[in-house]
Parts: sequence; C-alpha cells; structure tokens
Amino acid sequence: MAAPLPICYLNGRYLPLASATISPLDRGFLFGDAVYEVIPVYAGRPFRAREHFDRLTRSLAGIRMSAPLSHAAWVAICVELIARNAAGGRDVYLYLQVSRGAEFGRNHAWPEGLAPTLFAYLSPLEPVSESLLEQGVAAVTAHDTRWARRDLKSTALLANVLLKKLAQDAGAFETILLEDGHLTEGSSTTVHVIRGGTLHTPPNGSQILPGTTRDVVTELAARLQLPSVVGPIAASELRGAEEIWLSFSTRGVLPVTRLDGATVGDGKPGPAFRRIQAAFLAYRLELAEAPVL
Repeated sequence: MAAPLPICYLNGRYLPLASATISPLDRGFLFGDAVYEVIPVYAGRPFRAREHFDRLTRSLAGIRMSAPLSHAAWVAICVELIARNAAGGRDVYLYLQVSRGAEFGRNHAWPEGLAPTLFAYLSPLEPVSESLLEQGVAAVTAHDTRWARRDLKSTALLANVLLKKLAQDAGAFETILLEDGHLTEGSSTTVHVIRGGTLHTPPNGSQILPGTTRDVVTELAARLQLPSVVGPIAASELRGAEEIWLSFSTRGVLPVTRLDGATVGDGKPGPAFRRIQAAFLAYRLELAEAPVL
C-alpha cells in the first residue's frame, strides 16, 4: 500500500504527518470514541462529497456529537491538503476522523464541553489492476462478530480488523459476513449478488453501514435497466449466486469469482459486472463536470 502524502490537517493546523501528535488521553485512542470517513478524490475533486459528509454527520449524531464543521469547510480542508501536497493531478483518498476529544483522566461517561479532535490526511488512490478486473478476487465467509451499531462509521474496528486478517490468512481479498443465516456485508465492503439476472443488495439497518458506493451501484443499475431488489439475502442465495460484487470507496466495484474455495458462476467476472464497471467509470467522468456539493 502506498505511503500517505506528507502534509496532514490536525485541529486547524497543516503540518507534517510524521510529526502530528494527539494526547494519549484522547477518547478516540482510549475508547475508539470517534467516527471517520474515507472519500475518493479523482483529479482533485472529492467523489460524492455531499453523501460522504451526510454520512459523517449521521455517524456523529449516532454517538451524540454535533458536526464540528460544515460540508463546505471539510471540502476546503481537502482542497488545501491537495494543494499543500501538490496532488492536484493525482487520484487520492481523503481520510478524516473526528474524536470526542481528550480529558484529563479516563471516564466511560464523557464530560460535556470537550473540544473534538479533527484529523485528516491524503493517501494515493492506487488504480485497480487489470488482473483484478479480469480474474476477480477470492473471498471467504465468516460469522459477523461486530457490534450492534454497524450503521455508524466508528473507528472501533477491532472485529473488522480480525475478520479482514482472516481473509488474508486464507489467501483471499475479503471476508463476507453472515448473521442468522443471512448476508450482512464484507469486513470493509458492501456485498451485492446477481441472481436470475437481478441485482440483490441487503437492506440498510443497524447491522449494515449505509455505503455511498453501494448507492452509486444501485443508481447505475437503474440507469442500465438492470433489475434491482433490496432485501434479505440468505447464505444459500449468496453461495448460489451467478455473480458477487464488492463495492467500496477506494476501489469502486470488484467481482468475486471464488467463495470459500468454490467457483462463483463460471469463475470469471460476469456480464452484469462488465456493464456496471463501465457505467461506474463513465459516472466518474460525469461528476467531474458537476458541483462538488
């Protein structure tokens, strides 16, 4: 993975990432009492910025915090980071994090009036390799061991970390999660299934993070007149799928061609994936001419 770009934003200042520090008593460090966003930036323009910052605001509300900055202020920070890192012509992603802040001590119930810690940096957005698009990726399945409020984009990601490592240990790209016999999502992705020529996506709820790239996929499916259904997906339906896709901010959409060692479909990226991938690339160009917010 490429190294982050050198200049970051921390609490109103732009400074070298290598020398940026926060208090060890910050609640994000002690408790994971923080939320975050990851936003792709193509040729200097944040992709679906409004939707990402809307989700950030929802996550903050879910942990009883107010948005410390407006959408426009976050975009301005992104633009300034691009300029200070001389990244105007590059595809990058913006990582931003808001913690509840630091107090002098460690209390589960936070005191009111803490100043939040605001942090952001850029990292190169590596292009998806042709081999991934031509061959697809492997995935494994596992029981969903995450907490009950997965709709909040919390930095408390230990379960996700362990589940992603499970995939890596198996030589796979992603761990696809099952709960009560049904698909939820991947350890760091949304999962879509093609069955009978129809796109199936699990419904949003407290068990699933509302994905911004997921929404792009369903919107593009409508444009392509690809039938689309949002509803529960049984584990048996996942395993019998004609195609399985992963959608996420840093890679767009990827096809899964092996699941738990078994071939998905004919073992190659399917025709529906080819259509959605082409539509996704065209949509990126389309947004280049649209307002950021």
